[in-house]
Amino acid sequence: MKHLLLALTLCCALVAGGTACGAAPAKNAADVKAAAVAEPTPTPTPTSTTEKQKFAKTRFVANAGLAAGAAYQWIVKPARDGKFKKGAKGRKFTMIKAGLAGAFTYNRLKAAVKNAQGDPLLAKAVAPLAAGIESLKDLPSKLRKGNGADDAAGVFDDVINSVKSAGKDAGAPVVDKVPSTSELTGG
Repeated sequence: MKHLLLALTLCCALVAGGTACGAAPAKNAADVKAAAVAEPTPTPTPTSTTEKQKFAKTRFVANAGLAAGAAYQWIVKPARDGKFKKGAKGRKFTMIKAGLAGAFTYNRLKAAVKNAQGDPLLAKAVAPLAAGIESLKDLPSKLRKGNGADDAAGVFDDVINSVKSAGKDAGAPVVDKVPSTSELTGG
């Protein structure tokens, strides 16, 4: 009963306060028209070509950095440490993470190539890498199953290094950024 009374009192106070704070109603149509003219609507300003190119490079660096970080942390490094070999401790979990990281890396690299199209120099530098990136598409399933995981890790490493080199040549240096596990599974 106390809670009901409190809720009713609170609702009444909010309704009364909301109506008390409202503006006085306009007396005639001229007042309404004048109020509409007095408040100009903001118009969006176009983004300049330079800004578009800068944003394209920024997005490219972010996506390529996430791809590079995921590939190194969960594919290349475990392969170098021998964690994909039969009998290795935690092999199954390592392969599952590598499969997720492979799919994530492929996804982020595709996004990075799309972002690169906004900057002519970057687009030109990344264009030859499209086939290499596309070759990564089937590798996550190989990583998950353990079939040729060491070879797949080498392919990922080569493609990532090519993307980093292309970015550096176009003035967009890529730095590894390891995504969190939730980012990895969320895509």
